Amino acid sequence: MLQIQENVSLKNFNTFGIDANARYFAEINHADELAELFADPQWLHMARLVLGGGSNMLMVADFDGLVIRLNIRGIEHRISHDDVFVEAGAGEVWNDLVNYCVDHGYAGMENLSLIPGSVGASPIQNIGAYGIELKDVFESCQAFEIATGTIKTFSKEDCKFGYRESVFKSELVGQYIIVSVKFHLSLTPKFNLKYGAIEQELAARGISEPTLKDVSQVVSHIRVSKLPDPSTIGNAGSFFKNPVISAAEFEPVKQNFPDVVNYPAGDGFVKLAAGWLIEQCGWKGKTVGNTGTWKNQALVLVNHGGATGHEVYALSSQIIDSVYTKFGVTLQREVNIVS
Repeated sequence: MLQIQENVSLKNFNTFGIDANARYFAEINHADELAELFADPQWLHMARLVLGGGSNMLMVADFDGLVIRLNIRGIEHRISHDDVFVEAGAGEVWNDLVNYCVDHGYAGMENLSLIPGSVGASPIQNIGAYGIELKDVFESCQAFEIATGTIKTFSKEDCKFGYRESVFKSELVGQYIIVSVKFHLSLTPKFNLKYGAIEQELAARGISEPTLKDVSQVVSHIRVSKLPDPSTIGNAGSFFKNPVISAAEFEPVKQNFPDVVNYPAGDGFVKLAAGWLIEQCGWKGKTVGNTGTWKNQALVLVNHGGATGHEVYALSSQIIDSVYTKFGVTLQREVNIVS
């Protein structure tokens, strides 16, 4: 029987560890519980927040509405010749799914190892790391339409993926709740090792012909060396998007800062490394009150203990202002701001 709780602390449901309360709270273990929930009209017209792992959000105030925590589990797979289709419940931990695929020899997700969060959030954000984005392995997803109480299938085209963007963050925001995601993988690996320090770390380990597990372990090692563990210090991973600017906008940046870290972004655009920009402004490892930036990665904002969402947000605003002043580039927050 679906239960609705009142005045629930969300401190343990967001990786920043921000102590904010939800007026109402419901945990969903099966997709049919969503239909049961929204059969009651009071929830249709109330502000709502859907939670997975709580890893890509910043609570800046108590939430005066309904928080829905997705805990829909299960992983299934189907093999057709060289193609592998893996479907997972929205409540599965993302890295558990990656490990499942790596352990079974299903290639495509290895570069996405150790990204925090849940499976259901992955297509909303079009998560990505080390040259791979969710859209590269996405087949489809099942989503509950709140207005009609029905389940709809979304193809890759339907999702309109962009850089950390999807239709679920734009024109369909708040209208659907993802209940499962299907991925298209392969039995034949096609490794992408060019981003970050993957090649160097493999070479350092004496690995010239890596396996899926080798690549996954190296990516995990690199992430751990740069990113703090949310269980020991509150954070939401990368707080800002890597800015994508036009070649014309990039020219003066390159002239003034020849060492600027950049990557081609196609069609006359260039992607800059937000962490590098922030570090050049002197923010790396800096503490401001109860918050600050991580000592090994300036892109990560942390809660040193007792920080409020307002404190973290204020720090992010200071960083945005300083990067714009120095480089003329405007950073955008990657995390979802919940107020």
